[in-house]
Amino acid sequence: MQSRKPVVAGQFYPSDPAQCLAEIRECLAFCAPNESLPDPLVAGIVPHAGWTFSGSLAAMVFAAVQKQRPAARTFVIFGAAHGYFGPKPALDGCDAWETPLGVVPIDVALRRTLLDGGAAVVVSSAHRREHSIEVQVPFVQHLFPEARILPIIVPPNESALVLGNVLADLPADTVAGIVCIGSTDLTHYGPRYSFTPMGIGADALGWASNVNDRQFINLALALEPERLLAGAIESGNACGPGAAAAAVLVAKRLGASQGLLLAHTSSNEIMLRQMGATSRDSVGYAAIVF
Repeated sequence: MQSRKPVVAGQFYPSDPAQCLAEIRECLAFCAPNESLPDPLVAGIVPHAGWTFSGSLAAMVFAAVQKQRPAARTFVIFGAAHGYFGPKPALDGCDAWETPLGVVPIDVALRRTLLDGGAAVVVSSAHRREHSIEVQVPFVQHLFPEARILPIIVPPNESALVLGNVLADLPADTVAGIVCIGSTDLTHYGPRYSFTPMGIGADALGWASNVNDRQFINLALALEPERLLAGAIESGNACGPGAAAAAVLVAKRLGASQGLLLAHTSSNEIMLRQMGATSRDSVGYAAIVF
């Protein structure tokens, strides 16, 4: 069996199994009970920075899924195309993925369905160094030990919408076992990211969070995948707009009426809270369920 080895364990999250599990539990401890979760919960949006910054937000989404869909069989995880520039969504050809918590199998039957339908292609090299999906997998392993995954890197173009429609059109019994997760961070603001349309300083970082991030969040909550995709490309408020748009489209097609924002923060806010320091640069993070 061919498996993908972890590439950011020890950087974005712990490589030691015991430390990895302890940090997952620490992230889950931030998850407050929420009685207004979507029912059924069919999709979510998670961030993908190092767990120190965004792990608690990702945990909120997976904990919400566990509460509403404890028997979920497959997590279709849409990743950001940080280094992949192909025209179609990229599947991994491996049979399984490894993390410090062990091995999780790929849903090979669903992969074949997407390939046969032309909605995606196999480009294993696209997954080799990509972190946006890998950092989600240990949460799946811990909370859903019997589940499979289907990692798909989704470029920021119309193919994201095609992919979402193909998944939503699958037979009802297949759809009933799937949860779709879109992995994206929000505005990357500051000199480090060569993105400073409002200048540098506290007011500029406030704009990034309260205006630019919020534009993305509002379109996601309103289930507007086409506008979300176009807006993110124009405004630079998401690094994985294709991944997010695919998740939002699936949710809309499966009957969601609106999204629920569980949390929204930024790396600068977390640095200030945890370390008492600030930076000229900041990245936004949101946890959303549908």
